[in-house]
Amino acid sequence: MKTEVKDIIEKLHQYEIKAISVLKEGMTLEEVSEKAGLKVIEAMRALQWLGNKGILKINTEEKAIIKKDENGERYLKDGFPEKKVLKLINKGPVMFNDIKKDLSLSNEEFNVCLGLLKSKAAVVIKNNSLEITEQGRKIIDKKSLEEAFLEKIGTGLPESSLSPEDRFAYDLLRKRRSIIKTDKVKTKTIELADLGRELKKISITKASSEDRLTSEMIRAGSWRDKNFRKYDININVPNIHGGKRHFVNQTIESIKRIWLDMGFKEMTGPMLDTSFWNFDALFTAQDHPVRELQDTFYIKNPMKGTLPDKKLVDSVKMMHENGGSIGSSGWRYKWNPEEAMKNVLRTHTTVLSAKTISALKKEELPAKFFSVAKCFRNEALDWKHLFELYQVEGIVIDPNANFRNLIGYLKRFFNKLGFEKVRIQPAYFPYTEPSAEVHVYHPIKKEWVELAGAGIFRPEVVVPLLGKDVPVLAWGMGLERSIAEFFGITDIRQLYSNDLKQLREMKIWR
Repeated sequence: MKTEVKDIIEKLHQYEIKAISVLKEGMTLEEVSEKAGLKVIEAMRALQWLGNKGILKINTEEKAIIKKDENGERYLKDGFPEKKVLKLINKGPVMFNDIKKDLSLSNEEFNVCLGLLKSKAAVVIKNNSLEITEQGRKIIDKKSLEEAFLEKIGTGLPESSLSPEDRFAYDLLRKRRSIIKTDKVKTKTIELADLGRELKKISITKASSEDRLTSEMIRAGSWRDKNFRKYDININVPNIHGGKRHFVNQTIESIKRIWLDMGFKEMTGPMLDTSFWNFDALFTAQDHPVRELQDTFYIKNPMKGTLPDKKLVDSVKMMHENGGSIGSSGWRYKWNPEEAMKNVLRTHTTVLSAKTISALKKEELPAKFFSVAKCFRNEALDWKHLFELYQVEGIVIDPNANFRNLIGYLKRFFNKLGFEKVRIQPAYFPYTEPSAEVHVYHPIKKEWVELAGAGIFRPEVVVPLLGKDVPVLAWGMGLERSIAEFFGITDIRQLYSNDLKQLREMKIWR
């Protein structure tokens, strides 16, 4: 006996030995299960293990199997309704309503019968009654193609085996409700390898060694005199998917940890706020297009909220109307407090920055904050747009801060995020001046990709909130688009599809 064959025999499990004893070319899983006296799951394991050892190959073929449905079972037992109609009217014309009542036919079934019988010239209609024809009397006791086909189906009929006549009957029946159905069935068949054919020549009736160590063997000490089956350490085993956070939540926690490690405090706040904080406090004019309904989710109930203290409101009002006392021209319109009171789902997390700055005391400076939170946009949902998304926000309030500090914070953050090359280039944003975009070098695409916007808040934003002009470094980035590529996602909607297979197989955030 070859060393390879002997080694394999020593590794065989009892399930495998039983399966080998009955194996023949082309056998199905069910046949192996029946002939070997194994449960289907036991036979499946045996075949998989034998396949791993190169003894056989399992071929899987998907077939369309035609089966009788609910009405099909009933019609085969009680007869097709169109035949019942012919038998009923064979003695003379019968009114439509009487036919339906006598045969307990629904309107749908009656209409189908009527159409079929007319197409076969088996009936004629006279004054809302049905009368049989000579052709109808000829077919009344003759088995139709549909009836013959229904009988032929039995427990299941492969669609690929249909004759032209069967195909004709099949096409007719599947147009009718719940007579037949087609199921996709996977069939596994066995193909023996050379090693398998060699093993078949050897009579293996039982394992040459013990399959397991029992407590009785240990108590009696008999294990010392026994040979135990060799375990195949190369055999493939099912994948085990351990419990873990949703991959988006993994990313959020990782980003929060970066900012916390850099000494930042987290900003939090309600998702629903007034337009005052969402727009006015950030020097967004009340006639700006971004405040239109097509861009923003306004709330009907309650439609309006309350404004903060009068001093802050007046300061924001003056900044909008005439630029206050800082030499700005403002927006030169009459500011309307009613517009500022409208409730809105926050369109960005910069609203948290505005509220945080307004609550700061002079002795708390310098200070730095971040947030990773949801915001909402009135967007049409597609492969690159969401109406509910996460935004990463950060601010540094420091009398001695400058643009170089901003660049340093941004480069440090994106380096920690895994991007070695980061560059800052000029840009425009409504409430920062100067403004910049953050680009990172994509190591696979070999190109620069924009990931964030940044800048220093304009005095028109800071002065009403803080009471004086202090440099506030600020930045923001959309989370979903930034992480989609890392996870191999091309359609941003897949981030929240909650597909279990995707969640199990998704790689861990760096």
